[in-house]
Order: sequence, then structure tokens, then C-alpha cells
Amino acid sequence: MKQLKLLAAVSILLAGALTRPIALNAQPAKKSLSLTVGYFNDNNALQYVKAIVKTKVQGRFKPVANIGLCFYITADSPAYLLGRARTDEKGEAVVFIPPTAQAEWKRSIRQSFVVVSEGADSFDAAKGNVDITKARLRLDTVAGRSVTASVEEQTGSGWRPVKGVEVKIAVQRLNGGLNIGDAAAYTTDSTGTTSAAFKLDSTLPGDHAGNIVLVASVQDNDSYGNLSAKRTVPWGIATNYVSGFDRRSLFARRGRSPLWLEWMAYSIIVVVWGTLFYLFAQIGKLRRLGSRTTSV
Repeated sequence: MKQLKLLAAVSILLAGALTRPIALNAQPAKKSLSLTVGYFNDNNALQYVKAIVKTKVQGRFKPVANIGLCFYITADSPAYLLGRARTDEKGEAVVFIPPTAQAEWKRSIRQSFVVVSEGADSFDAAKGNVDITKARLRLDTVAGRSVTASVEEQTGSGWRPVKGVEVKIAVQRLNGGLNIGDAAAYTTDSTGTTSAAFKLDSTLPGDHAGNIVLVASVQDNDSYGNLSAKRTVPWGIATNYVSGFDRRSLFARRGRSPLWLEWMAYSIIVVVWGTLFYLFAQIGKLRRLGSRTTSV
């Protein structure tokens, strides 16, 4: 009986010794990444590729920071590398198309951009791509404060107008665009052109000369990506910006708050501490009176 118990104990110890290294060497499952790629053409001059990296956490997609990405044109091969970047706190990374890719860019009217994530300890490798047709967006004005925007795609011999493309036309402001009319977007006709009337208030603030910046944009188009065009027009009122950084106000920097507010705060502090010192002095007097009474 004792031998059977000893044999069972030895078997348990051996089983634990064999399974423990397996448990220690087991690695946590890696999370999958969602990689979205977009092409941007800013004012027909600046072109770049942006990637957004997210992962699913408790049923919701959240951006992932500090993920290394490799950007390619045509194919994910070292010969077609555009550049490398790491995602920021929003999960975004941007690479501008360098001059070294000019020959590959001109090779075809259609282009493919590929983005591949580098190896990470907590995430599986991910890959995303976007295919676009080269296009351009033009913005112009006509008499009577009207704005026209035209979309053209590249062909083998030139440019061809595109019908049915939604274009947003707005005034560039600090926190985004302000639509110039009632419609959220305008669709191009058979000539690839759309027009909109400028219906904003004539007292719209501009720069010191009264200039404002009109922005036309095509966003997340399946064929052309993201296009934008800008034009400066004198349709605002002249405003001279005066910085209030060093002025005393409720929203000023530290040490430049209004004098009446500082006097109020300091007065409250003086009254509170003065009351406390007065109470301490009264308590001291009571203790001295009490000691005299007991001595008598």
C-alpha cells in the first residue's frame, strides 16, 4: 500500500515537472491589426500616402500607436519602397511620395500603394493597399461670387472630364471647412464640372486684406482617393489680428489674470489665515487663564 502511494506521488511530481515548462513557454495570443490606406493629392502639388492602424478591443476599434510601417508603390518589394514611418497616438502614419519614385509614378495612369506593418510583440503582421487612377481637381470663380470645380482623370494622351464625382466646396477656417452654400456636396456633370453660389455672410472675417481661402475636396473616392484644390479670393472683410497672449484676461497665461480676480483671491487667503491665527491666539489666552485659575 505504501509503495502504491509513493508511486502515485512520484507520478504527480513528474507530470508537474513536464507540464510546467510548457506553461512557462506558452506565449499570449497576438492581436490582429486593421490597416487602412489612403492616397492624398493636396492642391495638385503635394502627394502622400496615409495609413491608419487599429485593433479591436472589447468589440470596438481603437488606434494603435508606435507601429512601424513600410510604404511601397506598385508592390511590397524593396525596389519599390517609398519610406518608413511609425504610427502616432491616433494610429496614423504618413509618407510623402519622394522624387525617387517619379519614374514608377509616371509608368502608368493607375497606381497601387501597399503598406505593410513591421513585426511587433503583441500584434500580428498586417497589410493594406489602395488602388487609384490619377486625377486632378481644379477650382475657379466666376462673376457674381460663384465657384466652379472640375474633376479630370488622366488618360493616355491627356485629361478627361469625370461625371458623377461628389465635391465639397468650403471656406478654410481654423477648425475645418465652412460650407459656402446650403448643400453638403456638389456632383459633377457630363463636363466634369460643378458650380455653387457663395451664400455666406459678407462680413466673414478674412486676413488683413480681406482675403479668404476656398477649398474644394473629393474625399475617400473609390477611384481617385482624396483630392483637394485651393484658391484665395477677396470675399471677406479685412481684420487685423491682435494677440492677447500678454494681456490680462480670464483666459490669459499664468500670472496675467485680471487684477480684481487676484485681489479677490488674495483677500480670501488673508481673511482665512487671519481668522485661523486669531482663533489660535484666543485658544492660547484661554489656556493661560485656565492655568492662572488652577494656581490660585
